[in-house]
Amino acid sequence: MSVTEPATQPRAVDAGTMSEAFRRTVAAYGDAVAVRTKDDEICLTWSGLRDRVDALAGGLAGLGVRKADTVALMLGNRPEFHVADLAVMTLGATPFSLYQTLSPEQVHHVIADAGAKVAIVEAQFVSVLRAAQQLGLPELKMLVVLEGAQGDGTVAWDAVEGADPAFDPEPHWRDQSPDDLLTLIYTSGTTGPPKGVQLTHRNLLAGSRATQAIIEFPPGDTRVISWLPAAHIAERAAHHYMPIVFAMTVTTCPNPRDVVAYLSAVRPTWFFAVPRIWEKLRAGMLAGVFPEGSDGRRRLDAAVRRVELEQAGEPVPEAVAAEAAAGEEQFAQVRQMLGLDQVLAVNAGAAPTPRDVILFFHAVGIPLAELWGMSETCGAGTVNPNDRIKIGTVGPPVEGAELRLADDGEVLMRSDVVMGRGYRNLPDQTAEALDADGWLHTGDIGRLDEDGYLTIVDRKKEIIINAAGKNMSPANIEATIKSASPLIGNACCIGDARPYNTALIVLDADLAPAWAAQHGIEDTSLAALAADAQVRAAVQQAVDAGNAKLARVEQIKTFTVVPGDWVPGGEELTPTMKLKRRPIGAKYVQEIEAMYGG
Repeated sequence: MSVTEPATQPRAVDAGTMSEAFRRTVAAYGDAVAVRTKDDEICLTWSGLRDRVDALAGGLAGLGVRKADTVALMLGNRPEFHVADLAVMTLGATPFSLYQTLSPEQVHHVIADAGAKVAIVEAQFVSVLRAAQQLGLPELKMLVVLEGAQGDGTVAWDAVEGADPAFDPEPHWRDQSPDDLLTLIYTSGTTGPPKGVQLTHRNLLAGSRATQAIIEFPPGDTRVISWLPAAHIAERAAHHYMPIVFAMTVTTCPNPRDVVAYLSAVRPTWFFAVPRIWEKLRAGMLAGVFPEGSDGRRRLDAAVRRVELEQAGEPVPEAVAAEAAAGEEQFAQVRQMLGLDQVLAVNAGAAPTPRDVILFFHAVGIPLAELWGMSETCGAGTVNPNDRIKIGTVGPPVEGAELRLADDGEVLMRSDVVMGRGYRNLPDQTAEALDADGWLHTGDIGRLDEDGYLTIVDRKKEIIINAAGKNMSPANIEATIKSASPLIGNACCIGDARPYNTALIVLDADLAPAWAAQHGIEDTSLAALAADAQVRAAVQQAVDAGNAKLARVEQIKTFTVVPGDWVPGGEELTPTMKLKRRPIGAKYVQEIEAMYGG
């Protein structure tokens, strides 16, 4: 099918609103694929997506959705999410997503704070929404259920989409301005109830332009995988709004645990993932392709050494260069095996990525680069340019952003990507975060080098100050320990106001049982492995290896292997896999005190 020549159409990136950007992309790339499932059971071109969006928008208008209303979405990674979000946006209303792991009480808090009148949900979440309604949500009048009506107060999606054939979307999407509210991103609530970050059309368009200026996606020729929670800014920015602006093709992955299999099927040209995904990919390659003592491992080690020397600006000895070059054929096979042989950029964010992990991917020819951003900055803040990656940093500020450090090292940022309207219903917290000169006080402690590259030390509130007054970053310690062994799925460093550091260790739910079976351990359940002497010895070896890379005061003196797993959205992790340090400290108080002789 032919695609309208982009040069004949106004550029979406220059639009004033995301709604206008969507219409410009449809005009320029109408026959190109916008959203699909892996098997193409659903495959929507940009024109086809527009038609479904307008049909649903008309039905939502019939339900009373008006400009400036809010609409809750509780949908997985599927094409219908993009239809629903764009339909709400078309009306000038504000779509926002709920994490699928939220309890009824948490759902109640978020919907009450947002003031949503309508929610669009999958059938599996209706019971949670109903329970939230019983806690008091008088404004929430209707649930639009994807799979069909579920009783009073619900209506089938199919009955809404196309309900008004005469609906004209144009007056609605044209009656929007850059400073209108585009979406709400509710923070993951590690230290209290989630706050609603209010992001405008101006904010998200600025974020799209800023990221594009560094990574340079070719419009109409970029493939991404939608697999993170839609309630998280990284998913919305990278796999929803940027595809709208740059006509990317989105393949939806409904189960995030399957994302590695999607890589080889989609061969994305841009892939963003949290550090745990990169850690697991590396662990799998080291075990299966580059085992200890093999020729491949020797060549990999040489390639890693080459990267280290290049990063340090030092000459690479001929012997090292030759050994690394001898592995290029195998490295190319690894890139193809992983499905990362066609990438323009690959990024990691949301938490520190261990240096060893980044070095591995650079060594095999995959230029993994860390970036930094927050919900409050549309996920954009700093990005490592592909041709000037500094391992260990999150890169320089994105285009149009000003960055400076406060006296205590806190990162301050001023830019059009910074939340235009503050936190919803929280004027005092907005005033704390945004000063009179427009600087966002991010809560992150950082360092800037001579080239303006930022290194994030840790969250200001999470810095450990031990009994001797030494400041330490628990996130850095945890990343170092985790990278020492694929057995370790999570680590939580304890040490604030303590004489030394300890750690709670969680075994990797996928790799630990496989390791145990290979070592002749019969009971491979996580509960049994946590108490197994052979497993503990292997974890001790990993902790010792991690400690060797840490300053003496940072080292883990003792640890406890916790039975079971920590899952996103559970008691210990937020939906975005950040540690809930206070709940962890309360839940495991006995284990923690035992490590300090209590």
